[in-house]
Amino acid sequence: MKQLMIGNAAVARGAYEAGVRVVASYPGTPSTEITEVMATFPKEDVYVEWSPNEKVACEVAIGASIGGARAMTCCKHVGLNVMADPLFTASYTGVGGGLVIAVADDPGMHSSQNEQDSRHYAQAAKLPMLEPADSAECLAYTKAAFALSEEYDTPILLRLSTRVSHSQSLIETADRTDVGLKDYEKNIAKYVMMPANAKKRHIDVENRMAALASFAETTDLNVITATEKTVGGKKIGVITDGIADMYAHEALGDNVSYCKLGMVYPLPTEKLRAFAAQCDEVYVIEELDPVIENHCRTIGLSVHGKECFTLLGEYTPAMIASVILGQAPAACASIDAIPNRPPVMCAGCPHRGTFYVLKKLGLTVSGDIGCYTLGAVAPLASVDTTVCMGASVSGALGMAKARGDAFAKKLVSVIGDSTFMHSGITGLIDIVYNQGINTVIILDNSITGMTGHQDNPTTGKTIRGEATKQVDLLALCHAVGIDHVTVADPFDVKAFEAAVKEALALDAPAVVIAQRPCALLKTVKYTGHCTVSDDCRKCGLCMKLGCPAISRTENGAIVIDENQCNGCGLCVGICPFHAIRKVEN
Repeated sequence: MKQLMIGNAAVARGAYEAGVRVVASYPGTPSTEITEVMATFPKEDVYVEWSPNEKVACEVAIGASIGGARAMTCCKHVGLNVMADPLFTASYTGVGGGLVIAVADDPGMHSSQNEQDSRHYAQAAKLPMLEPADSAECLAYTKAAFALSEEYDTPILLRLSTRVSHSQSLIETADRTDVGLKDYEKNIAKYVMMPANAKKRHIDVENRMAALASFAETTDLNVITATEKTVGGKKIGVITDGIADMYAHEALGDNVSYCKLGMVYPLPTEKLRAFAAQCDEVYVIEELDPVIENHCRTIGLSVHGKECFTLLGEYTPAMIASVILGQAPAACASIDAIPNRPPVMCAGCPHRGTFYVLKKLGLTVSGDIGCYTLGAVAPLASVDTTVCMGASVSGALGMAKARGDAFAKKLVSVIGDSTFMHSGITGLIDIVYNQGINTVIILDNSITGMTGHQDNPTTGKTIRGEATKQVDLLALCHAVGIDHVTVADPFDVKAFEAAVKEALALDAPAVVIAQRPCALLKTVKYTGHCTVSDDCRKCGLCMKLGCPAISRTENGAIVIDENQCNGCGLCVGICPFHAIRKVEN
């Protein structure tokens, strides 16, 4: 059956059709939908889980593969950093059942703290990598990846990008292939990576990569499309991969010859030399780092690359047309015309009360990855640092140890409930073990918010919505050695402020759990809306909340847009003159 499907859904469909039996992931935009779609398939066919973090997810998938099942784990580019430890060793162990690691890069940093090119991981870990350009290829390449994984006894990396993951194109579905479990046999030499065994397996890895390099020369994943047309009297060739191939075709049409690389590691050598020999000039069009370009230069090809394009962000058809055809950007459709819409915390966001208090108290805030990173945006402007998942906790300990206890008394960490499960627990243990006096605020909004409301170990539900054991944050914090653990509602501003002050006053580590559910959860039922009375003194204190429903007119009057206001009532509580009241619809 033919249908439109986003790339992530097509990857899930391809894995399902390929007979995948186990999928374990941690949500991360732009990869999240792969695993969410996997959970829509019958649980009798495939086991699917949200893991606490990407390292655990990768280990679950590796274990399933060793156990004889086809398995997959999915992450965004920074998630690949977290799973790198088991991934590099899995390159040595090889697989039982086919093992695919889908990683979605984020050129342009739409939802990420850095731009990272995951093709470097393929080179460093000595793992083959495929890169689809549209949804049809997402489906086909995923199926091919499982087959190649078993044929060459290797995990396979499947690289996506934001545009491929979230753009729709036509795919054609097929029936699921029932791939049975492979027999499990104890094999210490293959799966126990102590030095003596690993040395021997390294030989297998190098032999495997040599065989895959030969495969890269002949595979249909790498396609050459030639033309006799010229541009300015020259035969132009372009070497592309992934979404850059789509941009190139839109910009250049059939005026140039193409070498589209669907297998981006290992890269072919003779195929690229033969392609270049047919052209007067060759351009390498690839987003982010010059991986293909550097390979081309290494094998002796003269190509144009990053000196013509950029190392930064996403490409556009207009950019490519301008460089190669000399056309003005207006000659091609451009995504640059889309109006900029800065991110903002939603009306009713529970984190708004937290950051309002932290800003009021003038605290240094060690931040983390999640919706609450927006606490760095004016007017709240509370967050001082954001590095990676869990760094709010362990990083704050480093700050306190560097600057002393007096600094620690004006320092807090903020970390979401899901992020705390992901990487915050070990940092909290570090504080206790190394006698820190840090205060950690766990922002418990009852869900994994930033990536679109995925369950996690603190919610009591699995990815399929089934009831499961719920992690007790209070008991967990007490168990690792935190004696002072307080639960407070960040919308009760006075009580929350008092809880934070009490924690900071201690000469011991403390945890404050800021507990209020995400305003977008279906179970949250705010009613009515807030309105400003005529006796408002225009002090602007409510403006410091940064609520999108509250604004000031040209004459300085405060107004609340009832279409955006959801009636959470935070502004009612902070107005010192009681000029804001809640009205039921």
